[in-house]
Amino acid sequence: MQTKFKYKLAEDTIEKSEIRKLSKWILKNDRFTLGNKTKDFQKKFSNFLKIKNSIFVNSGSSANLLIAQSLLESKYLKNKVVIAPALSWSTTVSPFIQLGYDVKLCDCSLENLGLDINHLEYLCKKFKPSLIILVHVLGHSNDMDKILKICKKYNVYLIEDTCESLASKYNSKHLGTFGLASSFSFYYGHHISTIEGGMACTNDKNFAKIMASVRSHGWLRDFQVSEKKKILKKNKISEFQSKFSFFYSGFNIRSTEINSFLGLSQIKKIKKICKIRNRNFNVYKKELNEYFSVKCKTKPLSNFGYATLVKNRDKVYRYFTKKKIECRPVISGNIAKQIFWKKFFKKKIELPNSDLVHKFGIYLPNHANQTVRETKLISKEFKKIAKIKLV
Repeated sequence: MQTKFKYKLAEDTIEKSEIRKLSKWILKNDRFTLGNKTKDFQKKFSNFLKIKNSIFVNSGSSANLLIAQSLLESKYLKNKVVIAPALSWSTTVSPFIQLGYDVKLCDCSLENLGLDINHLEYLCKKFKPSLIILVHVLGHSNDMDKILKICKKYNVYLIEDTCESLASKYNSKHLGTFGLASSFSFYYGHHISTIEGGMACTNDKNFAKIMASVRSHGWLRDFQVSEKKKILKKNKISEFQSKFSFFYSGFNIRSTEINSFLGLSQIKKIKKICKIRNRNFNVYKKELNEYFSVKCKTKPLSNFGYATLVKNRDKVYRYFTKKKIECRPVISGNIAKQIFWKKFFKKKIELPNSDLVHKFGIYLPNHANQTVRETKLISKEFKKIAKIKLV
């Protein structure tokens, strides 16, 4: 990806040597649709996370869509009310809107940029949801102990959007392994890249079966033989017709063997990549501690970017652009202020913390190719122009 910036928010984790190996593999093989490479990648990713099932799809956004549809097919939910984070990405929230869920936005915490616990409990009491979605923002964990207690208290399922937080942990347990399901992204600039790609993960065997089917049109091919036979017999479907029989309302959001080949190569580098990202985060923390918008107790193990709150954000952006330093808002700010949200929901919502981040939040570059010298230079330039926004 070409940009005008010398100091970029993200750089590709795919090296030339990996492209050469992929090229040789392509020339020797003739199957590139979902096959054994994908199964191998799914297995190795599950082993890394210490989770039972991983379903490889074409993006992290598709992983969220897959989870949303599979929940409807699972019949697990008592209603279609879902609490989603106001500070999040469009496709964390939009699949649930598109599929007819009643979405309630939860304000963010200024301690970790995740769900605000007090607002979350208020929403659970008032709306009695079936589902809570959270985002682990920039590698920082939500307060999982308190959130899990709320889930248990109100009988609510939990979904984790972990697209920015691969390899971060909470109490030695990987983020993305606490709820019913989780999503990960392997887009350019994320911790690892398969060019495009994402993973939906779960420890629930039945839910994994549903997701595997919904990923591929909703067909019966991924069912266990014994279960498939019962379905075919009950519905009087012949063996001839069985491969083209569809049990769920599904999509085609599969990725390819090519992307899985890259994933198998990339997964070997996760620990190295996260070590560099965390080192850069600690340099920022030392240089710019007073600007840091997150006051969480747990340190990220795979920081995605350094989040700050500044009074003069636009001025910082213009100055950084002149200095060829890339920066951006924290995720996409407050979802309630996004155009697509306002098309569906006319009523204004009071989300003071998310409003604060939306107006003043800016995060600084961090990636696996970024050096300590570059991190210090960015910090130095930032201090020249940025005015602290105290909260």
